[in-house]
Amino acid sequence: EVQLVESGGGLVQAGGSLRLSCSASGFTFDDYTIAWFRQAPGKEREGVSCVGSSDGTTYYAGSVQGRFTISKDNAKNTVYLQMSNLKPEDTAVYYCAASGRITSAQSMGILSLISGWYDYWGQGTQVTVSS
Repeated sequence: EVQLVESGGGLVQAGGSLRLSCSASGFTFDDYTIAWFRQAPGKEREGVSCVGSSDGTTYYAGSVQGRFTISKDNAKNTVYLQMSNLKPEDTAVYYCAASGRITSAQSMGILSLISGWYDYWGQGTQVTVSS
């Protein structure tokens, strides 16, 4: 059974930091590009960042560039999203997702954050940033 389980969400003040984790099982983790998406109340889901399976390259949405860092630990089947200098507009449910059809974040660029590429999804973790 394929599972993606997010953890690490919570309530933090603006300017603070959080680290999200996405633990995967049930598929060959090394072969999948992993991404983080988020959805705020009343808004569409948006791609935040991803890390490519074949080359480990990363891509970030402009809204988080320079503040968020994605990393992948193949030995632990886990992807992390380190979030710093958080803003109230970062408040959302954060989801991780896995794609077997994208291999390089760098080559795909912004296309790597289109949700339709992703085959498996976690249940999400809430991040709330207070002002």
